[in-house]
Amino acid sequence: MAERLYRDIGNKIRRELAKSSLAIGDKLPTEREYAELFGVSRTLVREAFIMLEIEELIEVRKGSGSYLRNNLTSEPVNRVSDVGPFELLQARQVLESAIAAQAALTITKTDIKELLETLELEGAEIDSAEKANAADRNFHLLIARSTQNALLLDTATRLWDMRDGNPMWQQLHSRIKDSSYHGQWLEDHRQVMVQLKKRNANGARDAMWQHLENVKQTLFDLSDTEDPDFDGYIFAQPTNQQLGSP
Repeated sequence: MAERLYRDIGNKIRRELAKSSLAIGDKLPTEREYAELFGVSRTLVREAFIMLEIEELIEVRKGSGSYLRNNLTSEPVNRVSDVGPFELLQARQVLESAIAAQAALTITKTDIKELLETLELEGAEIDSAEKANAADRNFHLLIARSTQNALLLDTATRLWDMRDGNPMWQQLHSRIKDSSYHGQWLEDHRQVMVQLKKRNANGARDAMWQHLENVKQTLFDLSDTEDPDFDGYIFAQPTNQQLGSP
């Protein structure tokens, strides 16, 4: 299997550091500088930094930058999951947008009732990160169940299991102290719900796509260590044609 792109960039950074004169405690070049050096996106560099942080080679300090934490070797070390958090989010965005469109065509009154109850619970538990995250997962998987397609539900569940058990995702979340983003995600869920109740497939697809775009941007901004004014979405916005809109 070909090496994951973020892992390849992480190992390139490792080799660059091994050739440098940096000592433990010294600050690394910025993510933007590495992105320009290797000709890749900052999301790939962000995932590479998370990999090196998990391996305890660097320390990432929000608002300050990244610092060399331990002695290193130019040899690659593979101790993390094969899927980066932003790669996983992109896969979810593609799949769950299509699932929302299908659910709008097949959703039942019982499904709608359960989804509305889940939204109420999510709103009530918004100050509890653990409970809000559980309600978030439940909302997305209830939509997948509303397709009445067991394979789509199983696939969506596998992606969420990968998210919850992914060490890179957990490392990313460990650096995020501001939980106010739950309010934005709750409002996004409500917009998806509006389209599902209307049985508007294109509207549900668009609302879910935008929700997961907001999730990606929020995680990128809240975990940014060097450029709080970074602007622009991580991935290009889809056209109406890509979304299947008429």
